[in-house]
Amino acid sequence: EVQLVASGGGLVQAGGSLRLSCAASGFSFDDYGIGWFRQVPGKEREGVSCIKSSDGSTWYADSVKGRFTISSDNAKNTVYLQMNSLKPEDTAVYYCAAVLNEYFVLAAMGLDDPYHYWGQGTQVTVSS
Repeated sequence: EVQLVASGGGLVQAGGSLRLSCAASGFSFDDYGIGWFRQVPGKEREGVSCIKSSDGSTWYADSVKGRFTISSDNAKNTVYLQMNSLKPEDTAVYYCAAVLNEYFVLAAMGLDDPYHYWGQGTQVTVSS
């Protein structure tokens, strides 16, 4: 059974930090990239970052470059998103998803269509 479990969300003040985790199971971790998306009610889902664990390739949305860092602990089948200098506009439900390595180029364009598996979201709220 494929599972992607996101955790680590919470309430922080602007300028604060959070680290999100995405624990993967039920599929070959090395064959997939893991992406983070966020969604606010009334808006389209937005790609935030992704990583291909097999070679460490990463992509970041312009809105989070320099503030967020994605990383992979392959031994734990877990991907992390370290979020620093948080802004109120970062408030959203954050989801993690898995994409086959062969489609990583599309994932690295911020597209959500290539992703095969999706997990439950974790709420991030940034207050001003």
